[in-house]
Amino acid sequence: MIALIRRGFLTVLLVASLAMVPSSPPLVAQSSDNLRYAAIVVDAETGEVLFARHADSRRYPASITKVMTLYLTFEALSEGRVKLDDVITVSARAASQPPSKLGLAAGQTITLDDAMKATAVRSANDMAMAIAEHVGGSEARFAAQMTLKARQLGMTQTRYVNPNGLPDARQLTSARDLAILARAVMRDYPQYYRYFGLHDWVYQGREYRNTNGLLRTGAGYDGMKTGYTNASGYNLAASAVRDGKRLITIVLGGRTTASRNAHVAELMNTGFEVERARANGQLIRVAQTYFEERGFGIGSDNGGPVQYASLERDEDEGSAPVTYASLPAAPATPAPAPAESRTVAALLRADASGSDMTAALNGAPAGGRPARTPPRETGGGWMVQVGAFRDEAAARDWLTEVNRRFRSQFANAGRSVQNASGWYRSRFTGMTEAAAQSACAALAERRVTCMVVRPE
Repeated sequence: MIALIRRGFLTVLLVASLAMVPSSPPLVAQSSDNLRYAAIVVDAETGEVLFARHADSRRYPASITKVMTLYLTFEALSEGRVKLDDVITVSARAASQPPSKLGLAAGQTITLDDAMKATAVRSANDMAMAIAEHVGGSEARFAAQMTLKARQLGMTQTRYVNPNGLPDARQLTSARDLAILARAVMRDYPQYYRYFGLHDWVYQGREYRNTNGLLRTGAGYDGMKTGYTNASGYNLAASAVRDGKRLITIVLGGRTTASRNAHVAELMNTGFEVERARANGQLIRVAQTYFEERGFGIGSDNGGPVQYASLERDEDEGSAPVTYASLPAAPATPAPAPAESRTVAALLRADASGSDMTAALNGAPAGGRPARTPPRETGGGWMVQVGAFRDEAAARDWLTEVNRRFRSQFANAGRSVQNASGWYRSRFTGMTEAAAQSACAALAERRVTCMVVRPE
């Protein structure tokens, strides 16, 4: 009886507490539980920050990295160290960069001008690397120059280790830093800013469209850069001009291309409302308040470090199969970390003992190469799995890339992307056990993870 009374009392309390909850949540301009989110809106001329949310929290830049790559190229052009008609010979390292890419083979050539357009429009990772090697002499030297330039510009949260934004846990930035960089491009090299506003570009008979869909909306958008990895979310640095005023908006960590673009547009529209109101004599001392009255920047604190593992598809056309680790500086109450086998921290520790950087793709531990058991000759039903992705296109892109790199190992194999409970498995099929084991060993030597799959 006492237990029943207690149960009834608890039920009454629960009903009362639910009655106190509002029937609909307050208006918020972005998901308050998105740990990757950060945003800033800046007046390009004055530098006034109209709105900021987690603007100084460290985030992953993804392909927005290429804005700094091109900034240093603009600098080299202005100083006469390089010329637009310079002919670049694509190195083996540049050619080996994963998608998105232009796809030139090692030894092929391209002008610096076309390489810059490929970087700005197609977000070509291979061309960003080729530019870095041409301008800086090597990737490492160019990355050091990128970080040094970031410090000189006042980008206090930024560090670069590669020129294209492919995953590396050390490559970090913030929304505020990216706004500083965007202003610097417009201020220092206005003659080259047009590269970021190209709607399309034709190369060798093929037309490439800019990944920034806002450029085609007719709402004053005239440039900057997109970026995406699973760890970063959907990033966008955008700039627009209306009524003679230019604003810069940075959004990091969007959930989809569409929602990110819509959010950038909402922030940009609100920023221009502020500018128009002021032009009409309305006193708006703190623009942030104006944004917050419209629901932007409201929600629980989500400024803690990112802890996302696994890379999916680059917004532009696929990406490299590498994972991210969490950002430095733990919050007071850390978010649950990813499984140890899926973090770059674990992969890096394993790498010291000869492991690879792509083990997480297959859902396998990162701590060793595939077991090399003595092969038994059987029929051709054996398979080699080289990755598992949530995105089918990324799975196909990676299968194509592995086949390109290891043609001799898979010359007689078929290729298949198989869906298993939402995971798209990249597999080479129709192999004997000996051929599968041998191919997997060859991949392991190059630190590309694979898994031999027995006939079913």
